[in-house]
Order: sequence, then C-alpha cells, then structure tokens
Amino acid sequence: MSKRRIGILTGGGDAPGLNGIIESVVRSLAGEEFEIIGIQDG
Repeated sequence: MSKRRIGILTGGGDAPGLNGIIESVVRSLAGEEFEIIGIQDG
C-alpha cells in the first residue's frame, strides 16, 4: 500500500511554540503510513 502525503504549511508569522508543534506532527506521522513534505515559500 502506498504512503499518503501530508504537507505542513504555516502563515510565516512569529508564533511561539510553532517549531515544537511541527516537530511533534512530523515525529508522530513519519514512518507510519504518511510521507511528510515541507512546502517552502508556500
């Protein structure tokens, strides 16, 4: 079965704790049935 893709896109403004949230999502989903992709300058 192929992996599903999930992209993480943020608004780009300062938000305390945002890096921690992104890291938590990536660690939770990576290696399971998801492929995590980053969207640069999205």
